[in-house]
Amino acid sequence: MKKIINEIIEFRDKREWNLTDRPDNLAKSIIIEAAELLENYQWGPESVNFENVKEEIADVLIYAIAFAYDQGFDIEEIIREKLVKNAIKYPEK
Repeated sequence: MKKIINEIIEFRDKREWNLTDRPDNLAKSIIIEAAELLENYQWGPESVNFENVKEEIADVLIYAIAFAYDQGFDIEEIIREKLVKNAIKYPEK
């Protein structure tokens, strides 16, 4: 996980995108990319472009990882914490 985080941040910083990557901009970008992902399903499953689905998922993850990094969050830790909360909220059947 740390390797891909470093690759994302290095890629971003070399392009100086970190200068505009404020929390509000990153949150907006996540929503925009998620909408582009959803667009693949707009006309039903028969029209899905799976190559584009992969690209849009990657975009959502890249922005989310950059956001978490900038906030100083440990991604693995916050995911585990959320899984614990979800396990309580949604117990096994």
